[in-house]
Amino acid sequence: MGKEKRERVLKDNEAQAVLRNVRISPQKLNLVAETIRGLPVDKALASLQFSRKRIAHDVKKVVESAIANAENNHNLDVDSLVVAEAHVGKSMVMKRWKARARGRIGRIQKPFSHLTVIVREVEEVDAKGAE
Repeated sequence: MGKEKRERVLKDNEAQAVLRNVRISPQKLNLVAETIRGLPVDKALASLQFSRKRIAHDVKKVVESAIANAENNHNLDVDSLVVAEAHVGKSMVMKRWKARARGRIGRIQKPFSHLTVIVREVEEVDAKGAE
């Protein structure tokens, strides 16, 4: 009884974590996501640890969650993980109004975002072996 098991969307050497409905604009969140794309996970975590952006703390938690998913659910080696993808999507936008001069109104938009982080296990390539 119950539902059938869904096929795995990611490859066998990948794991992901998703942060949904975070209260920041996608443009601002993407600035932080850009800094970690393609980095090894230890360097990505260090970069987020010392970032001055407010959202960097939440992004760090998502990267740590993706690492934990890779280790516990997919038996991947933590030391060889790389942030393969970090993409940002739009979510809902709360619309608010503010009274302005002469009976007019000013529209205030409060956007929300989604963040998906995919980590991939890569094999260490020797620089001398490639020559």
